[in-house]
Amino acid sequence: MNVSHASVHPAEYPPTTDAGEGGGGGGGGNIEVPRVRMKDFQGMPGTQGGLALRICQFVFAAVGLCIMATTSDFPSVTAFCYLVAATGLQSLWSFSLAIIDIYALLVMRSLQNYRVVTFFTIGDGIASTLTFAAACASAGITVLIDNDLDICSQNHCVQFETATAMAFISWFTTLPSFLFNLWSLASR
Repeated sequence: MNVSHASVHPAEYPPTTDAGEGGGGGGGGNIEVPRVRMKDFQGMPGTQGGLALRICQFVFAAVGLCIMATTSDFPSVTAFCYLVAATGLQSLWSFSLAIIDIYALLVMRSLQNYRVVTFFTIGDGIASTLTFAAACASAGITVLIDNDLDICSQNHCVQFETATAMAFISWFTTLPSFLFNLWSLASR
């Protein structure tokens, strides 16, 4: 098969083929087959837009994790423990994929391999689902403490609300990554 794969060759320097060489007997009768390559649009893995999304995911998840972990009474509520675990996972996932995106940008490689995109899609789906569920559970507890029980004077309501908001924003920036990867898989 005479088709170049983007995961094998650098994005800017595709291999060249000479029309005069090749097998088949005759003097240079090879037909030049156009190379097929998915278009890298911003937001996909290995692009600057994808890197920006990963950095935003990491920053918001890490800020939410730090804010919630610095409160002294978060371990007493299961939803807040779940938020710490989910944002911890989200920040680790986003940070590791940001490192991969930086590497791909530095060596000018495309990450449009089917297995790589499938791995990113499944990971983004799991991380975004966990983060969204944790943010919703924490939001419910925060509303209960603030509005229904009216005991914010005894708790760290501002920190709880801020950490929950950061988790929602982290989920909101994870969703485009998941949808871009899913769309990329569906368009093959």
